[in-house]
Amino acid sequence: MYVIGTAGHIDHGKSTLVKALTGIDPDRLREEKERGMTIDLGFAWLHRPNGRDISIVDVPGHERFIKNMLAGVGGIDLALLVVAADEGIMPQTEEHLAILEILRVKKAIVALTKCDLVESDWLDLVRADVEQRLDRSPLRGAPIVPVSALSGAGLPELLATIDHALDETPPKPNRGKPRLPIDRVFTIAGFGTVVTGTLIDGSLRVGEELEVQPGELRTRARGIQTHKQKVEEAMPGTRVAVNLAGLAVEDLHRGQVLAQPGWLRPTMTLDARIRVIAGAPALTHNAQVSFHTGSAEVMARVRVLDGDLIPPGEEGWAQLRLAEPVAVVKGDLFVIRSPNETLGGGEIVELHARRHRRLQEDVIRRLEVLERGTPQEIVVRALDRRFGRDLSGLTEVTGFSLSEVRTIIGELEAAGAVVSLGEAYLPADRYASLREEITQELAQYHRRYPLRAGISREELKSRLELPPREFSALLDHLGRSGAIVVEDTTVRLPSHQVMLTAEQEERVGRLLHELAAQPYAPPALDDLAAQLQIDDELLAALAAQGKIVRVSESIAFTADAFAALRARIVQYLQERGSISVAEVRDLLSTSRKYALALMEYFDQQRLTRRVGDTRVLR
Repeated sequence: MYVIGTAGHIDHGKSTLVKALTGIDPDRLREEKERGMTIDLGFAWLHRPNGRDISIVDVPGHERFIKNMLAGVGGIDLALLVVAADEGIMPQTEEHLAILEILRVKKAIVALTKCDLVESDWLDLVRADVEQRLDRSPLRGAPIVPVSALSGAGLPELLATIDHALDETPPKPNRGKPRLPIDRVFTIAGFGTVVTGTLIDGSLRVGEELEVQPGELRTRARGIQTHKQKVEEAMPGTRVAVNLAGLAVEDLHRGQVLAQPGWLRPTMTLDARIRVIAGAPALTHNAQVSFHTGSAEVMARVRVLDGDLIPPGEEGWAQLRLAEPVAVVKGDLFVIRSPNETLGGGEIVELHARRHRRLQEDVIRRLEVLERGTPQEIVVRALDRRFGRDLSGLTEVTGFSLSEVRTIIGELEAAGAVVSLGEAYLPADRYASLREEITQELAQYHRRYPLRAGISREELKSRLELPPREFSALLDHLGRSGAIVVEDTTVRLPSHQVMLTAEQEERVGRLLHELAAQPYAPPALDDLAAQLQIDDELLAALAAQGKIVRVSESIAFTADAFAALRARIVQYLQERGSISVAEVRDLLSTSRKYALALMEYFDQQRLTRRVGDTRVLR
């Protein structure tokens, strides 16, 4: 299946020629038929004797309807440039040619229409003029066929030329991710909402779950038609009509894209290399333009990144900030226009782009790699952010298929250029930077708090400002490599150990002796610590090492005493079922103060549960 798009000046006979070739009038609107002028996109098709099906998109030629022309010319395999023999090349011929060049249409055929209205000498002059113009374009050498849609002269030769051109045109690849830029939305009685467009990048099946972007509208393909014939599956490069379930006409509009759910994420900022066409005004920094890609049209602000302007006939890097989101992928082509003329266009290099500082060499180098680098270079550059990307993010940013990304990532991992952290991938130098950042953070923490076993995971995550999933993956990787030690809720360097000075050991010994002297009614901890000049850091270290158990701010037991009283209380509860604070007091021969603090601590530790005035085992 191939798609041909017409191009050319108004009144040069595009629609008449399409009708003569196919028997189908592409002008579907009453106004078009009454005025004899194409206003919006029209569609027709051919079935050739060789079995080939050809879709034809007929575009308006009037300058006021260029935006409609742009909505239909994307995704075509062959341009049919129509030039009237009695007029030759006209302003819209030039503009349409410029648009075909921007959109990198590689094949074209020129139909010199109305050849029956001119003498042969004049026809030769027009042919020579067209050849001279095409010599200055990528369409140089395109065949030129004189025809008359009214008399039929040249039509067999034109059809044979089309067949020959398509014989040399490879079919669109099936990358497994169908996209249908919507160019028409309408309803059919008894069926509901129908959208049409040229299917690119993949195939569509009846019953398939789909999504419309922008909008995140979930739907299902109730039915699919190609050239008014029902099909179970539509292949890439096909003009398709899809009957959508659960959506109203009011929900949809030209410019949205029908795709598989979950992968096509609209953007409002993108980086691109823009070429300004010769004869157009220079594109200045912060210029406002209309942005056209696929069937979408939105306003955009252009930030020129490598200068103050892009002169006519030259290229430059720019960031486009869109007024509305568009659903595009890396590598998509676009056209930009001022209100009255086409300025240029280019290729999308990066989606969801960060705001760049202008006139920065590193920014330009990065964009050049994304545009022209090897697949490995492109993937590494696409990972150039704080915590890399997963495979899905890489397919979105690079434009490669999922299988291609997996292969490239495997090669990069084998070469040591990329590190896998859970589902995310980082360049090796970025991983090394994060590793250094964490080890420095831990070393600084250990110097400041030498008596702490390590920093809490939550505090470290907050200091590094990393998302939870990525942080956990990074800690796991660094832990396995031996760079750090992760113990329960704390993180430390392997070299860090809590070491007490001789003076601190002496004070701790006295503290433990005093606590053990009255095991179930020890002296107030804060008073004892102040007397022995033991600060909160050392007390916390003793608790972390399990030498004391601090049940409240002022009450702590030695480890042996706490183990014994805990065992006695648990045994009592197992035998009696419940225990009151008074019973704890009597059981331990202590005071109510200690008994109450102890039972509240057990509640916090979820050993016991309060029921009225008693506690029971959880």
